[in-house]
Amino acid sequence: MKFQSEQVRRIATAAAVGGGGIAGAGALFYGLILGQALLARKTIPQVISPPPRADGTYGAQYDGEPIRLVVLGDSSAAGYGAEQPSETFAAAVAAGLAEQQRRPVWMRCLAVVGAESKGLPPQVEVALRHRPDVAVISIGGNDVTHRVGVGPAVRHLVDAVRTLRAAGVEVVVGTCPDLGTIRPIQPPLRWLARRWSRQMATAQTIAVVEAGGRTVSLGDLLGELFYADPDRMFSFDRFHPSGAGYLAAAQAVLPTVVAALTEPALTAVPALVSGEGVRSLPQAAFEAAHRPGTEVSATQVAGKDRGPAGRWAQLRHRVWHRLPQQAARQPSAVRSEELT
Repeated sequence: MKFQSEQVRRIATAAAVGGGGIAGAGALFYGLILGQALLARKTIPQVISPPPRADGTYGAQYDGEPIRLVVLGDSSAAGYGAEQPSETFAAAVAAGLAEQQRRPVWMRCLAVVGAESKGLPPQVEVALRHRPDVAVISIGGNDVTHRVGVGPAVRHLVDAVRTLRAAGVEVVVGTCPDLGTIRPIQPPLRWLARRWSRQMATAQTIAVVEAGGRTVSLGDLLGELFYADPDRMFSFDRFHPSGAGYLAAAQAVLPTVVAALTEPALTAVPALVSGEGVRSLPQAAFEAAHRPGTEVSATQVAGKDRGPAGRWAQLRHRVWHRLPQQAARQPSAVRSEELT
């Protein structure tokens, strides 16, 4: 997720046009936004090296057939900014899943730094060759920074989810994070980035659940942690998370990954805490976008999938699992044939 000259022009133009007002005010707003975007571009370093590879088998000490996990998406899924393989998002999810299920987890990370949603098809194609049990997808940030329309971006995502579900793969999507939490982005560009991020996350939630997947809203989930301890939670570029940041994100997603593999589909659960329960899918998506860490999945009411306002959905705020220490997030020795 990086700001290039053409990208920042798109952001600034969209902001100015969307802001409305008289021509002079629009031009002033355009200049302000463009200046902030250019400053962010200078502040955020370019990608200089690929993220560490974390593919392998986790929890090899456990018995049983390995759970096969694939991680797809962009730099956040790939773990760009982590210094060690064990610090990546994919490694944390794989290690946590192995510990929770007391089974080995074979994991392959196919995410690509800089990927937009339109880049998911080749990742899905490779993923299906590995016959995964579950896929975790984190995508959308680059669509926002590149000002890709919500409709086209979500269509690519939903196609990926449908293809995976048709092959019997459980799918969990971490929706678009709130780019307004990124420190190099200043107001009013920060406010616009937050609005666009939430619009993307809301649309992703509706589309993914309709396609048979589950979502977890990331939003500004890490915002308080990042503001309180930016040196620890951000990587060197102050844009991508550090290993500690990825661990926190994995802790939020893991309970839903476990549920996707163990809980029957379309089962409504009693409300456990304030804000949980059954909603129409559009309402659930809106609430989730404004309350990070919320899981949204399809459910039924009186045996019916839909009500007057559309598909029924279940909101959950699951307890985050405490993930293994770094040493336990190291994969066992990997044979070359495992990664083909």
